[in-house]
Amino acid sequence: MLAGRTIVIRGERIVAVASPDDKVEMPADAVRIDGRGRFALPGLIDAHVHVVHVLDFAHVTGDEVLPLYLAAGVTSIRSTGDEIVAATLVARYAAAHPESSPRVFTCSPLLDADPPIHRDVGRAVTDPAQVPAVLDELQKWNVTTLKIYAGTARPVGKAVIDEGHRRGLFVTAHLGAYSAQHAVADGIDGLEHIWSVFNYVIPPEVAGQAGHRGRLDLSNPLCESLVAELARRKVFVDPTLAVFRNMILLPDVPEVRDHPDNALAPRRLREFWPLYLQRAGCPQGGPLEDRRREFAKFQELTGKLHRAGVPLLVGTDAPEPQVTPGFSLHQELEMLVESGLSPAAALQAATLNNATALKQQDQLGSIAAGKLADIVLLTANPLEDIRATRRIELVIRGGRVCRPQSLLDQVTRQ
Repeated sequence: MLAGRTIVIRGERIVAVASPDDKVEMPADAVRIDGRGRFALPGLIDAHVHVVHVLDFAHVTGDEVLPLYLAAGVTSIRSTGDEIVAATLVARYAAAHPESSPRVFTCSPLLDADPPIHRDVGRAVTDPAQVPAVLDELQKWNVTTLKIYAGTARPVGKAVIDEGHRRGLFVTAHLGAYSAQHAVADGIDGLEHIWSVFNYVIPPEVAGQAGHRGRLDLSNPLCESLVAELARRKVFVDPTLAVFRNMILLPDVPEVRDHPDNALAPRRLREFWPLYLQRAGCPQGGPLEDRRREFAKFQELTGKLHRAGVPLLVGTDAPEPQVTPGFSLHQELEMLVESGLSPAAALQAATLNNATALKQQDQLGSIAAGKLADIVLLTANPLEDIRATRRIELVIRGGRVCRPQSLLDQVTRQ
């Protein structure tokens, strides 16, 4: 944190960040916001959300939850696998309503086997020869990210990576049939979910043992080798701890099930979540103690990745059950700090790292002259306590001042 700065915004951009010794000339009619005793952060970014998937089952459209993100200080989101026409319409709505919406960056549908695991948001790509034509079409929708999904095997995955890179696109993956070791060797840019690392560091001789996931020794050679390669190649890893704790492993734990953030979601979404949990067979992993141990291992691996120099992203997988749009990002930051990141490192991941993965580091991710004026003004210092990211006084999105309570009122009326 730099003390005593004056941030000058004109239109949608920051034009100056002045120190106490700098002379700042302001027009007489400038709107002045007294930030004394406050803490300004770059707008937060959620690198893994869905603006169609899950919402469609709950009969909620993506535009209905956009104010939640902005109320939580999340000024940009990356859709990571949605039906492309609907996602594009949500992104267009957000661009037309900056006073109540974050910036929305779109991604391809889930590029998967045939049939796709998620038929609502997946697209079957079964032959490497199909990839150029698929990407020709997707680029007409202005996607910024390609996402390989769990059923995709290596030949198609490598073709997506190679062709995506030729077109300047970021390629990420939720892995399954395509191993992390192969995806990394083939040049993948990012991995979604801690599973996309964890599932590939389990030695074969351990895999058959009862409760092995919660007792896995993360210093084993397979893990050390993969972590080192991720760090060497600077592959972004987006752990999405929120979805593992809140939906997959521990949704029946009272402090998760009854978290105050859940009440902020639209009623139709809240009512659908228990049905979706039942449909998805969650919680997964057997007895509660085994599930707690497994989640602790996910956090241990996240810390290990960070210490090794693997660049982390901050995503949530909202709006999966009990992963409330916008506000679950604060939970994710808390869990990253619990995993061993400093508050500063967690905040960098949620701002500049996420902006870099979006190829928007020249526009977003820090408070600097020339960048877009996406700023969150806090009443407490998040470097002293990461939970202070919730202490939001106001949000500035592209130079527009937004009040959190007014944004929340738009959602709670639904």
